[in-house]
Amino acid sequence: MNYKWNYQPPTPEQREAARALAKEIGISPILCRMLQERGITSAAEAKRFFRPQLSELHDPFLMKDMDIAVDRLNKAMGRKERILVYGDYDVDGTTAVALVYKFLQQFYSNIDYYIPDRYNEGYGVSRKGVDYAYETGVTLIIVLDCGIKAVEEISYAKEKGIDFIICDHHVPDEVLPPAVAILNPKREDSTYPYDHLSGCGVGFKFMQAFTINNGIEFHQLTPLLDLVAVSIASDIVPIMGENRILAYHGLRQLNSNPSVGLKSIIDVCGLSEREINMSDIVFKIGPRINASGRIQNGKEAVDLLIEKDYQAAKEKSNLINQYNETRKDLDKNMTEEANKIVDNLEHLDERRSIVIYNEDWHKGVIGIVASRLTEIYYRPAVVLTRTDNLATGSARSVSGFDVYKAIEYCRDLLENFGGHTYAAGLSMKTENVEEFSRRFEEYVTQNILPEQTSATIQIDAHLDFRDITPKFFFDLKKFNPFGPDNHKPIFATLNVYDYGTSKVVGRDQEHIKLELVDNKSNNVMNGIAFGQSSQARYIKTKQSFNICYTIEENTHRRGEIQLQIEDIKPSRNKAL
Repeated sequence: MNYKWNYQPPTPEQREAARALAKEIGISPILCRMLQERGITSAAEAKRFFRPQLSELHDPFLMKDMDIAVDRLNKAMGRKERILVYGDYDVDGTTAVALVYKFLQQFYSNIDYYIPDRYNEGYGVSRKGVDYAYETGVTLIIVLDCGIKAVEEISYAKEKGIDFIICDHHVPDEVLPPAVAILNPKREDSTYPYDHLSGCGVGFKFMQAFTINNGIEFHQLTPLLDLVAVSIASDIVPIMGENRILAYHGLRQLNSNPSVGLKSIIDVCGLSEREINMSDIVFKIGPRINASGRIQNGKEAVDLLIEKDYQAAKEKSNLINQYNETRKDLDKNMTEEANKIVDNLEHLDERRSIVIYNEDWHKGVIGIVASRLTEIYYRPAVVLTRTDNLATGSARSVSGFDVYKAIEYCRDLLENFGGHTYAAGLSMKTENVEEFSRRFEEYVTQNILPEQTSATIQIDAHLDFRDITPKFFFDLKKFNPFGPDNHKPIFATLNVYDYGTSKVVGRDQEHIKLELVDNKSNNVMNGIAFGQSSQARYIKTKQSFNICYTIEENTHRRGEIQLQIEDIKPSRNKAL
Protein backbone atom coordinates (compact mmCIF):
# COMPACT_ATOMS: atom_id res chain seq x y z
CA MET A 1 0.00 0.00 0.00
CA ASN A 2 1.39 3.38 -1.01
CA TYR A 3 0.40 5.62 1.89
CA LYS A 4 0.55 9.38 1.86
CA TRP A 5 1.84 10.78 5.15
CA ASN A 6 0.05 13.91 6.40
CA TYR A 7 1.88 16.03 8.92
CA GLN A 8 0.93 19.50 10.12
CA PRO A 9 3.82 21.01 12.10
CA PRO A 10 2.75 23.09 15.12
CA THR A 11 2.87 26.86 14.76
CA PRO A 12 5.31 28.85 16.97
CA GLU A 13 2.33 29.87 19.14
CA GLN A 14 1.23 26.23 19.55
CA ARG A 15 4.78 25.19 20.45
CA GLU A 16 4.99 27.92 23.08
CA ALA A 17 1.60 26.97 24.58
CA ALA A 18 2.69 23.29 24.67
CA ARG A 19 5.95 24.22 26.40
CA ALA A 20 4.07 26.27 29.01
CA LEU A 21 1.66 23.38 29.74
CA ALA A 22 4.59 20.92 29.86
CA LYS A 23 6.29 23.04 32.52
CA GLU A 24 3.09 23.05 34.57
CA ILE A 25 2.28 19.32 34.44
CA GLY A 26 5.74 17.79 33.99
CA ILE A 27 5.35 15.85 30.74
CA SER A 28 6.91 16.21 27.29
CA PRO A 29 5.84 19.26 25.20
CA ILE A 30 5.20 16.77 22.35
CA LEU A 31 2.52 15.06 24.46
CA CYS A 32 1.18 18.43 25.63
CA ARG A 33 0.65 19.37 21.98
CA MET A 34 -1.49 16.23 21.63
CA LEU A 35 -3.52 17.24 24.67
CA GLN A 36 -4.16 20.62 23.03
CA GLU A 37 -5.38 18.87 19.87
CA ARG A 38 -7.92 17.13 22.09
CA GLY A 39 -9.11 20.50 23.46
CA ILE A 40 -7.17 20.19 26.73
CA THR A 41 -5.31 23.41 27.52
CA SER A 42 -5.00 23.59 31.32
CA ALA A 43 -3.45 21.50 34.10
CA ALA A 44 -6.92 20.88 35.62
CA GLU A 45 -8.29 19.58 32.28
CA ALA A 46 -5.20 17.39 31.82
CA LYS A 47 -5.71 15.88 35.27
CA ARG A 48 -9.36 15.10 34.46
CA PHE A 49 -8.31 13.55 31.12
CA PHE A 50 -5.55 11.38 32.59
CA ARG A 51 -7.53 10.35 35.67
CA PRO A 52 -11.22 10.18 34.73
CA GLN A 53 -13.46 9.98 37.79
CA LEU A 54 -16.83 8.24 37.99
CA SER A 55 -17.99 11.19 40.11
CA GLU A 56 -17.71 13.30 36.92
CA LEU A 57 -20.40 11.32 35.09
CA HIS A 58 -23.34 13.53 34.13
CA ASP A 59 -26.52 13.51 36.15
CA PRO A 60 -28.67 10.92 34.29
CA PHE A 61 -31.79 13.00 34.98
CA LEU A 62 -30.47 15.61 32.55
CA MET A 63 -31.56 13.18 29.81
CA LYS A 64 -35.05 13.93 28.48
CA ASP A 65 -37.74 11.51 29.73
CA MET A 66 -35.43 9.95 32.35
CA ASP A 67 -37.74 10.85 35.23
CA ILE A 68 -40.70 9.34 33.32
CA ALA A 69 -38.72 6.17 32.54
CA VAL A 70 -37.67 5.65 36.17
CA ASP A 71 -41.21 6.36 37.40
CA ARG A 72 -42.67 3.78 34.96
CA LEU A 73 -40.10 1.17 35.97
CA ASN A 74 -40.78 1.77 39.67
CA LYS A 75 -44.53 1.40 39.05
CA ALA A 76 -44.00 -1.86 37.13
CA MET A 77 -41.94 -3.29 39.97
CA GLY A 78 -44.38 -2.06 42.60
CA ARG A 79 -47.31 -3.67 40.76
CA LYS A 80 -45.30 -6.86 40.07
CA GLU A 81 -45.77 -6.44 36.31
CA ARG A 82 -43.83 -8.72 33.98
CA ILE A 83 -40.90 -6.82 32.40
CA LEU A 84 -39.10 -7.77 29.19
CA VAL A 85 -35.59 -6.45 28.42
CA TYR A 86 -35.30 -6.41 24.62
CA GLY A 87 -32.22 -5.60 22.52
CA ASP A 88 -30.41 -5.76 19.22
CA TYR A 89 -28.37 -8.87 18.32
CA ASP A 90 -24.97 -7.13 17.99
CA VAL A 91 -22.38 -6.53 20.72
CA ASP A 92 -23.86 -3.20 21.80
CA GLY A 93 -27.37 -4.65 22.03
CA THR A 94 -26.45 -7.90 23.80
CA THR A 95 -24.18 -6.17 26.36
CA ALA A 96 -26.96 -3.62 27.00
CA VAL A 97 -29.56 -6.35 27.61
CA ALA A 98 -27.13 -8.26 29.85
CA LEU A 99 -26.38 -5.10 31.87
CA VAL A 100 -29.99 -4.04 32.49
CA TYR A 101 -31.23 -7.61 33.09
CA LYS A 102 -28.37 -8.47 35.48
CA PHE A 103 -28.81 -5.29 37.48
CA LEU A 104 -32.61 -5.39 37.83
CA GLN A 105 -32.64 -9.13 38.55
CA GLN A 106 -30.94 -8.38 41.88
CA PHE A 107 -34.08 -6.54 43.01
CA TYR A 108 -36.88 -8.08 40.96
CA SER A 109 -37.65 -11.59 39.70
CA ASN A 110 -40.59 -11.14 37.27
CA ILE A 111 -38.27 -10.23 34.40
CA ASP A 112 -37.21 -11.84 31.12
CA TYR A 113 -35.02 -10.91 28.13
CA TYR A 114 -35.39 -11.21 24.38
CA ILE A 115 -33.10 -10.85 21.36
CA PRO A 116 -34.77 -10.93 17.90
CA ASP A 117 -33.53 -13.47 15.37
CA ARG A 118 -31.49 -11.72 12.64
CA TYR A 119 -32.94 -13.99 9.95
CA ASN A 120 -36.59 -14.50 10.98
CA GLU A 121 -37.28 -11.08 12.49
CA GLY A 122 -34.60 -8.71 11.25
CA TYR A 123 -33.24 -5.66 13.05
CA GLY A 124 -34.98 -3.94 15.94
CA VAL A 125 -38.43 -4.36 17.46
CA SER A 126 -40.43 -7.06 15.65
CA ARG A 127 -44.09 -8.01 15.73
CA LYS A 128 -42.99 -11.53 16.66
CA GLY A 129 -41.17 -10.07 19.68
CA VAL A 130 -44.24 -8.06 20.69
CA ASP A 131 -46.41 -11.18 20.32
CA TYR A 132 -43.99 -13.12 22.53
CA ALA A 133 -44.25 -10.37 25.15
CA TYR A 134 -48.07 -10.39 24.99
CA GLU A 135 -48.28 -14.19 25.22
CA THR A 136 -46.00 -14.26 28.29
CA GLY A 137 -47.93 -11.53 30.12
CA VAL A 138 -45.41 -8.71 29.66
CA THR A 139 -46.75 -5.18 30.18
CA LEU A 140 -43.47 -3.23 30.05
CA ILE A 141 -40.66 -3.62 27.50
CA ILE A 142 -37.30 -1.89 28.00
CA VAL A 143 -35.75 -1.83 24.52
CA LEU A 144 -32.01 -1.19 24.15
CA ASP A 145 -29.83 -0.17 21.18
CA CYS A 146 -32.83 -0.07 18.84
CA GLY A 147 -36.49 1.02 18.81
CA ILE A 148 -36.10 4.68 17.88
CA LYS A 149 -37.72 4.06 14.47
CA ALA A 150 -40.14 1.29 15.47
CA VAL A 151 -43.27 3.48 15.18
CA GLU A 152 -45.57 0.75 13.79
CA GLU A 153 -44.33 -2.04 16.06
CA ILE A 154 -44.60 0.06 19.23
CA SER A 155 -48.07 1.28 18.17
CA TYR A 156 -49.01 -2.42 17.75
CA ALA A 157 -47.67 -3.16 21.25
CA LYS A 158 -49.64 -0.25 22.70
CA GLU A 159 -52.86 -1.74 21.26
CA LYS A 160 -52.02 -4.90 23.21
CA GLY A 161 -51.55 -2.96 26.44
CA ILE A 162 -47.72 -3.10 26.43
CA ASP A 163 -45.69 0.01 27.32
CA PHE A 164 -42.21 0.72 25.96
CA ILE A 165 -39.19 2.51 27.41
CA ILE A 166 -36.71 3.12 24.56
CA CYS A 167 -32.97 3.34 25.33
CA ASP A 168 -31.32 4.07 21.98
CA HIS A 169 -28.46 6.10 20.51
CA HIS A 170 -29.27 5.93 16.79
CA VAL A 171 -30.42 9.01 14.88
CA PRO A 172 -34.21 9.44 15.25
CA ASP A 173 -36.69 10.34 12.53
CA GLU A 174 -39.00 13.35 12.87
CA VAL A 175 -41.84 11.08 14.05
CA LEU A 176 -41.00 9.30 17.31
CA PRO A 177 -42.64 6.02 18.40
CA PRO A 178 -45.51 6.22 20.95
CA ALA A 179 -43.34 4.98 23.83
CA VAL A 180 -43.88 5.99 27.47
CA ALA A 181 -40.30 7.33 27.57
CA ILE A 182 -37.58 7.76 24.93
CA LEU A 183 -34.03 7.96 26.28
CA ASN A 184 -31.83 9.02 23.38
CA PRO A 185 -29.18 11.77 23.59
CA LYS A 186 -29.53 12.27 19.81
CA ARG A 187 -33.15 13.44 20.09
CA GLU A 188 -33.76 16.81 18.41
CA ASP A 189 -35.04 18.21 21.74
CA SER A 190 -32.24 16.67 23.82
CA THR A 191 -30.32 18.93 26.21
CA TYR A 192 -28.15 16.12 27.60
CA PRO A 193 -24.49 17.30 27.68
CA TYR A 194 -23.07 14.29 25.77
CA ASP A 195 -24.64 12.73 22.69
CA HIS A 196 -22.19 9.94 21.74
CA LEU A 197 -23.16 7.25 24.27
CA SER A 198 -23.35 3.65 23.06
CA GLY A 199 -26.69 1.82 23.34
CA CYS A 200 -25.32 0.00 26.40
CA GLY A 201 -24.19 3.40 27.74
CA VAL A 202 -27.78 4.70 27.55
CA GLY A 203 -28.91 1.56 29.42
CA PHE A 204 -26.26 2.23 32.05
CA LYS A 205 -27.49 5.83 32.49
CA PHE A 206 -31.03 4.49 32.97
CA MET A 207 -29.81 2.13 35.71
CA GLN A 208 -27.77 4.97 37.25
CA ALA A 209 -30.96 7.07 37.46
CA PHE A 210 -32.82 4.08 38.95
CA THR A 211 -30.18 3.74 41.71
CA ILE A 212 -30.33 7.45 42.56
CA ASN A 213 -34.13 7.40 42.73
CA ASN A 214 -34.22 4.27 44.90
CA GLY A 215 -31.35 5.09 47.26
CA ILE A 216 -29.14 2.27 45.96
CA GLU A 217 -25.37 2.79 46.33
CA PHE A 218 -23.61 3.59 43.03
CA HIS A 219 -20.91 0.98 43.71
CA GLN A 220 -23.51 -1.73 43.00
CA LEU A 221 -23.39 -0.58 39.36
CA THR A 222 -19.60 -0.57 38.92
CA PRO A 223 -19.23 -4.36 38.32
CA LEU A 224 -21.30 -3.82 35.13
CA LEU A 225 -18.86 -1.30 33.64
CA ASP A 226 -16.93 -4.11 31.91
CA LEU A 227 -19.98 -4.58 29.66
CA VAL A 228 -20.10 -0.83 28.92
CA ALA A 229 -16.41 -0.82 27.90
CA VAL A 230 -17.01 -3.77 25.54
CA SER A 231 -19.93 -1.92 23.92
CA ILE A 232 -18.00 1.37 23.53
CA ALA A 233 -15.04 -0.35 21.85
CA SER A 234 -17.17 -2.58 19.60
CA ASP A 235 -19.65 0.08 18.49
CA ILE A 236 -16.87 2.50 17.46
CA VAL A 237 -18.21 5.52 19.34
CA PRO A 238 -15.95 8.45 20.34
CA ILE A 239 -13.77 7.88 23.40
CA MET A 240 -13.85 11.37 24.87
CA GLY A 241 -16.16 13.00 27.38
CA GLU A 242 -18.46 10.65 29.28
CA ASN A 243 -17.49 7.66 27.12
CA ARG A 244 -13.86 8.10 28.21
CA ILE A 245 -14.86 7.88 31.89
CA LEU A 246 -17.01 4.79 31.25
CA ALA A 247 -14.37 3.09 29.06
CA TYR A 248 -11.51 3.88 31.46
CA HIS A 249 -13.28 2.37 34.48
CA GLY A 250 -14.83 -0.41 32.39
CA LEU A 251 -11.36 -1.54 31.28
CA ARG A 252 -10.18 -1.50 34.89
CA GLN A 253 -13.11 -3.74 35.79
CA LEU A 254 -12.42 -6.01 32.81
CA ASN A 255 -8.79 -6.41 33.88
CA SER A 256 -9.29 -6.73 37.63
CA ASN A 257 -12.59 -8.53 38.15
CA PRO A 258 -14.55 -9.29 34.95
CA SER A 259 -17.95 -10.97 35.05
CA VAL A 260 -17.91 -14.77 34.74
CA GLY A 261 -19.17 -14.63 31.14
CA LEU A 262 -16.56 -12.12 29.99
CA LYS A 263 -13.81 -13.98 31.91
CA SER A 264 -14.61 -17.14 29.94
CA ILE A 265 -14.37 -15.20 26.63
CA ILE A 266 -11.06 -13.65 27.76
CA ASP A 267 -9.72 -17.15 28.44
CA VAL A 268 -10.95 -18.51 25.08
CA CYS A 269 -9.25 -15.56 23.32
CA GLY A 270 -5.95 -16.27 25.07
CA LEU A 271 -5.92 -12.84 26.73
CA SER A 272 -5.83 -13.93 30.38
CA GLU A 273 -2.12 -13.30 30.91
CA ARG A 274 -2.00 -9.69 29.68
CA GLU A 275 -3.61 -6.32 30.23
CA ILE A 276 -6.64 -6.01 27.96
CA ASN A 277 -7.02 -2.81 25.93
CA MET A 278 -9.65 -1.44 23.53
CA SER A 279 -7.99 -3.13 20.52
CA ASP A 280 -8.33 -6.53 22.22
CA ILE A 281 -12.07 -5.89 22.56
CA VAL A 282 -12.41 -4.70 18.93
CA PHE A 283 -10.49 -7.60 17.39
CA LYS A 284 -10.98 -10.51 19.81
CA ILE A 285 -13.72 -10.19 22.44
CA GLY A 286 -16.31 -8.23 20.39
CA PRO A 287 -16.24 -10.46 17.26
CA ARG A 288 -16.92 -13.55 19.38
CA ILE A 289 -19.93 -11.97 21.09
CA ASN A 290 -21.12 -10.76 17.66
CA ALA A 291 -20.67 -14.20 16.07
CA SER A 292 -23.57 -15.56 18.09
CA GLY A 293 -26.07 -13.20 16.42
CA ARG A 294 -24.42 -13.55 13.01
CA ILE A 295 -24.36 -17.35 12.86
CA GLN A 296 -26.97 -18.55 15.36
CA ASN A 297 -28.95 -16.30 17.70
CA GLY A 298 -27.84 -13.28 19.73
CA LYS A 299 -29.76 -14.61 22.76
CA GLU A 300 -26.92 -17.09 23.26
CA ALA A 301 -24.53 -14.17 23.75
CA VAL A 302 -26.77 -12.77 26.52
CA ASP A 303 -27.05 -16.25 28.09
CA LEU A 304 -23.25 -16.25 28.30
CA LEU A 305 -22.88 -12.66 29.54
CA ILE A 306 -25.27 -13.22 32.47
CA GLU A 307 -23.93 -16.70 33.38
CA LYS A 308 -22.79 -17.06 37.00
CA ASP A 309 -21.15 -20.49 36.81
CA TYR A 310 -17.68 -20.51 35.23
CA GLN A 311 -17.85 -24.07 33.89
CA ALA A 312 -21.18 -23.40 32.14
CA ALA A 313 -19.78 -20.11 30.82
CA LYS A 314 -16.69 -21.90 29.46
CA GLU A 315 -18.89 -24.33 27.50
CA LYS A 316 -20.90 -21.42 26.07
CA SER A 317 -17.71 -19.52 25.20
CA ASN A 318 -16.33 -22.53 23.34
CA LEU A 319 -19.56 -22.68 21.35
CA ILE A 320 -19.48 -19.00 20.34
CA ASN A 321 -15.78 -19.44 19.53
CA GLN A 322 -16.85 -22.11 17.01
CA TYR A 323 -19.42 -19.66 15.59
CA ASN A 324 -16.59 -17.16 15.21
CA GLU A 325 -14.51 -19.67 13.22
CA THR A 326 -17.52 -20.27 10.93
CA ARG A 327 -17.95 -16.50 10.62
CA LYS A 328 -14.28 -16.08 9.64
CA ASP A 329 -14.62 -18.66 6.84
CA LEU A 330 -17.78 -16.98 5.51
CA ASP A 331 -16.15 -13.56 5.80
CA LYS A 332 -13.05 -14.69 3.86
CA ASN A 333 -15.05 -16.28 1.04
CA MET A 334 -17.52 -13.40 0.73
CA THR A 335 -14.74 -10.78 0.78
CA GLU A 336 -12.99 -12.62 -2.07
CA GLU A 337 -16.26 -12.71 -4.06
CA ALA A 338 -16.92 -9.04 -3.26
CA ASN A 339 -13.44 -8.03 -4.44
CA LYS A 340 -14.05 -9.77 -7.77
CA ILE A 341 -17.33 -7.88 -8.21
CA VAL A 342 -15.69 -4.55 -7.32
CA ASP A 343 -12.76 -5.18 -9.70
CA ASN A 344 -15.28 -5.61 -12.53
CA LEU A 345 -17.28 -2.46 -11.77
CA GLU A 346 -17.28 0.00 -14.65
CA HIS A 347 -15.32 3.22 -14.12
CA LEU A 348 -14.13 2.07 -10.69
CA ASP A 349 -11.35 4.69 -10.68
CA GLU A 350 -13.92 7.47 -11.02
CA ARG A 351 -16.34 6.16 -8.40
CA ARG A 352 -16.33 7.59 -4.88
CA SER A 353 -18.47 4.83 -3.34
CA ILE A 354 -19.08 1.08 -3.65
CA VAL A 355 -22.53 -0.54 -3.71
CA ILE A 356 -22.68 -4.28 -4.45
CA TYR A 357 -25.51 -6.82 -4.31
CA ASN A 358 -25.47 -10.60 -4.24
CA GLU A 359 -28.69 -12.33 -3.25
CA ASP A 360 -26.86 -15.50 -2.12
CA TRP A 361 -24.67 -13.87 0.52
CA HIS A 362 -25.00 -14.66 4.23
CA LYS A 363 -26.84 -11.81 5.93
CA GLY A 364 -24.87 -12.18 9.15
CA VAL A 365 -21.52 -11.27 7.59
CA ILE A 366 -22.32 -8.46 5.13
CA GLY A 367 -21.42 -5.73 7.65
CA ILE A 368 -17.93 -7.21 8.05
CA VAL A 369 -17.51 -7.43 4.26
CA ALA A 370 -18.56 -3.76 3.94
CA SER A 371 -15.87 -2.86 6.52
CA ARG A 372 -13.28 -4.84 4.54
CA LEU A 373 -14.18 -2.98 1.33
CA THR A 374 -13.80 0.44 2.98
CA GLU A 375 -10.36 -0.63 4.23
CA ILE A 376 -9.25 -1.90 0.81
CA TYR A 377 -10.72 0.79 -1.47
CA TYR A 378 -10.98 3.82 0.87
CA ARG A 379 -14.58 4.53 -0.09
CA PRO A 380 -17.91 4.28 1.73
CA ALA A 381 -19.32 0.82 0.98
CA VAL A 382 -22.80 -0.73 0.97
CA VAL A 383 -23.10 -4.52 0.74
CA LEU A 384 -26.54 -5.97 0.05
CA THR A 385 -28.05 -9.44 0.03
CA ARG A 386 -31.60 -10.73 -0.42
CA THR A 387 -33.89 -11.43 2.51
CA ASP A 388 -37.38 -12.58 1.46
CA ASN A 389 -38.33 -10.02 -1.22
CA LEU A 390 -36.05 -7.23 -0.07
CA ALA A 391 -32.44 -6.27 -0.61
CA THR A 392 -31.07 -5.76 2.90
CA GLY A 393 -27.61 -4.63 3.78
CA SER A 394 -25.00 -2.82 5.78
CA ALA A 395 -23.06 0.36 5.11
CA ARG A 396 -19.65 1.32 6.47
CA SER A 397 -17.74 4.55 6.07
CA VAL A 398 -14.26 6.01 5.81
CA SER A 399 -12.84 8.39 8.41
CA GLY A 400 -14.70 11.69 8.62
CA PHE A 401 -17.55 10.86 6.22
CA ASP A 402 -21.15 10.52 7.50
CA VAL A 403 -22.59 7.49 5.74
CA TYR A 404 -25.92 7.84 7.57
CA LYS A 405 -26.56 11.17 5.82
CA ALA A 406 -25.69 9.60 2.45
CA ILE A 407 -28.30 6.87 3.05
CA GLU A 408 -30.85 9.39 4.31
CA TYR A 409 -30.42 11.24 0.96
CA CYS A 410 -31.89 8.10 -0.70
CA ARG A 411 -34.64 7.52 1.86
CA ASP A 412 -37.51 7.58 -0.68
CA LEU A 413 -36.02 4.40 -2.22
CA LEU A 414 -35.81 2.58 1.13
CA GLU A 415 -38.18 0.48 3.17
CA ASN A 416 -36.16 0.98 6.33
CA PHE A 417 -32.82 2.37 7.50
CA GLY A 418 -31.00 3.34 10.68
CA GLY A 419 -27.58 3.86 12.16
CA HIS A 420 -24.99 6.52 12.82
CA THR A 421 -21.97 8.24 11.22
CA TYR A 422 -19.79 5.24 10.42
CA ALA A 423 -22.22 2.33 10.25
CA ALA A 424 -25.81 1.87 9.12
CA GLY A 425 -28.32 -0.78 8.07
CA LEU A 426 -30.89 -0.48 5.29
CA SER A 427 -33.45 -2.38 3.22
CA MET A 428 -35.16 -1.69 -0.10
CA LYS A 429 -37.12 -3.40 -2.86
CA THR A 430 -34.72 -5.29 -5.13
CA GLU A 431 -35.79 -3.21 -8.14
CA ASN A 432 -34.49 -0.08 -6.35
CA VAL A 433 -30.90 -1.30 -5.95
CA GLU A 434 -29.66 0.20 -9.21
CA GLU A 435 -31.19 3.63 -8.58
CA PHE A 436 -29.98 3.55 -4.96
CA SER A 437 -26.45 2.86 -6.18
CA ARG A 438 -26.62 5.85 -8.56
CA ARG A 439 -28.10 8.21 -5.95
CA PHE A 440 -25.75 7.10 -3.17
CA GLU A 441 -22.77 7.68 -5.49
CA GLU A 442 -24.17 11.12 -6.37
CA TYR A 443 -24.33 12.18 -2.70
CA VAL A 444 -20.89 10.78 -1.85
CA THR A 445 -19.27 12.46 -4.88
CA GLN A 446 -20.74 15.82 -3.88
CA ASN A 447 -19.79 15.58 -0.18
CA ILE A 448 -16.65 13.51 0.31
CA LEU A 449 -13.24 15.19 0.55
CA PRO A 450 -10.37 13.95 -1.67
CA GLU A 451 -8.21 13.04 1.35
CA GLN A 452 -11.00 10.80 2.71
CA THR A 453 -10.67 8.47 -0.31
CA SER A 454 -6.91 7.95 -0.28
CA ALA A 455 -4.56 5.79 1.76
CA THR A 456 -3.42 8.40 4.26
CA ILE A 457 -1.55 8.17 7.55
CA GLN A 458 -1.94 11.14 9.85
CA ILE A 459 1.34 11.82 11.66
CA ASP A 460 0.95 13.35 15.12
CA ALA A 461 4.55 14.34 15.72
CA HIS A 462 8.14 13.88 14.54
CA LEU A 463 10.40 12.24 17.15
CA ASP A 464 14.08 11.50 17.47
CA PHE A 465 14.88 8.20 19.16
CA ARG A 466 16.32 10.11 22.14
CA ASP A 467 12.76 11.44 22.78
CA ILE A 468 11.45 7.91 23.37
CA THR A 469 12.38 7.48 27.03
CA PRO A 470 10.67 5.25 29.63
CA LYS A 471 9.12 8.45 31.08
CA PHE A 472 7.76 9.47 27.65
CA PHE A 473 6.20 6.01 27.20
CA PHE A 474 4.79 6.04 30.75
CA ASP A 475 3.10 9.40 30.08
CA LEU A 476 1.90 8.30 26.63
CA LYS A 477 0.09 5.33 28.21
CA LYS A 478 -1.99 7.79 30.25
CA PHE A 479 -3.77 8.71 26.98
CA ASN A 480 -5.46 5.29 27.07
CA PRO A 481 -8.11 4.16 26.32
CA PHE A 482 -7.65 4.90 22.62
CA GLY A 483 -10.38 5.02 20.00
CA PRO A 484 -12.32 7.49 17.82
CA ASP A 485 -11.55 11.14 18.73
CA ASN A 486 -8.65 9.89 20.89
CA HIS A 487 -6.69 7.83 18.38
CA LYS A 488 -3.41 6.15 19.24
CA PRO A 489 -0.70 8.66 18.23
CA ILE A 490 1.38 7.87 15.14
CA PHE A 491 4.91 9.26 15.20
CA ALA A 492 7.51 9.63 12.45
CA THR A 493 11.29 9.47 12.68
CA LEU A 494 13.30 10.53 9.66
CA ASN A 495 16.67 9.25 8.44
CA VAL A 496 16.96 6.02 10.39
CA TYR A 497 19.29 3.12 9.60
CA ASP A 498 19.36 -0.61 10.09
CA TYR A 499 21.67 -1.38 13.00
CA GLY A 500 22.79 -4.40 10.98
CA THR A 501 20.67 -6.96 12.80
CA SER A 502 17.19 -6.50 11.26
CA LYS A 503 15.73 -9.69 9.79
CA VAL A 504 12.67 -11.14 8.10
CA VAL A 505 10.49 -13.26 10.42
CA GLY A 506 7.12 -15.04 10.47
CA ARG A 507 5.80 -18.38 9.30
CA ASP A 508 5.76 -17.15 5.70
CA GLN A 509 8.62 -14.67 6.16
CA GLU A 510 6.13 -11.81 5.83
CA HIS A 511 7.24 -9.52 8.71
CA ILE A 512 10.45 -7.65 9.56
CA LYS A 513 11.99 -7.60 13.04
CA LEU A 514 13.91 -4.33 13.10
CA GLU A 515 16.79 -2.94 15.13
CA LEU A 516 17.26 0.71 14.19
CA VAL A 517 19.40 3.75 14.96
CA ASP A 518 19.10 7.41 14.03
CA ASN A 519 21.92 9.95 13.85
CA LYS A 520 20.77 11.98 16.88
CA SER A 521 21.50 9.44 19.63
CA ASN A 522 23.07 6.07 20.45
CA ASN A 523 19.71 4.46 21.17
CA VAL A 524 19.02 1.18 19.35
CA MET A 525 15.24 0.91 18.89
CA ASN A 526 13.44 -2.39 18.41
CA GLY A 527 10.55 -2.49 15.97
CA ILE A 528 8.21 -4.87 14.18
CA ALA A 529 6.80 -4.21 10.70
CA PHE A 530 3.92 -6.61 10.06
CA GLY A 531 3.38 -7.67 6.45
CA GLN A 532 6.15 -5.41 5.12
CA SER A 533 8.90 -7.92 4.26
CA SER A 534 9.04 -6.47 0.72
CA GLN A 535 10.93 -3.52 2.29
CA ALA A 536 13.69 -5.72 3.76
CA ARG A 537 15.95 -5.52 0.71
CA TYR A 538 15.99 -1.70 0.79
CA ILE A 539 16.59 -1.64 4.56
CA LYS A 540 19.67 -3.85 4.12
CA THR A 541 21.28 -1.42 1.60
CA LYS A 542 22.53 0.68 4.56
CA GLN A 543 20.73 3.71 3.11
CA SER A 544 18.61 5.87 5.42
CA PHE A 545 14.82 5.65 5.45
CA ASN A 546 11.82 7.22 7.20
CA ILE A 547 9.41 5.32 9.45
CA CYS A 548 6.05 6.06 10.99
CA TYR A 549 4.90 3.99 13.94
CA THR A 550 3.00 3.62 17.18
CA ILE A 551 4.89 2.99 20.42
CA GLU A 552 3.98 -0.26 22.15
CA GLU A 553 5.13 -2.45 25.01
CA ASN A 554 6.76 -5.66 23.78
CA THR A 555 4.27 -8.35 24.88
CA HIS A 556 7.07 -10.96 25.05
CA ARG A 557 9.43 -8.80 27.11
CA ARG A 558 7.51 -6.84 29.73
CA GLY A 559 8.65 -3.27 30.14
CA GLU A 560 10.55 -3.14 26.85
CA ILE A 561 9.50 -0.47 24.35
CA GLN A 562 8.88 -1.56 20.78
CA LEU A 563 7.92 0.43 17.71
CA GLN A 564 5.06 -0.99 15.65
CA ILE A 565 5.97 0.23 12.18
CA GLU A 566 2.99 1.41 10.12
CA ASP A 567 4.95 2.39 6.99
CA ILE A 568 8.50 2.69 5.64
CA LYS A 569 9.68 5.15 2.97
CA PRO A 570 13.13 5.85 1.49
CA SER A 571 14.50 9.13 2.95
CA ARG A 572 14.51 10.78 -0.46
CA ASN A 573 10.72 10.40 -0.56
CA LYS A 574 9.29 13.80 0.38
CA ALA A 575 5.65 12.60 0.74
CA LEU A 576 5.35 13.75 4.33
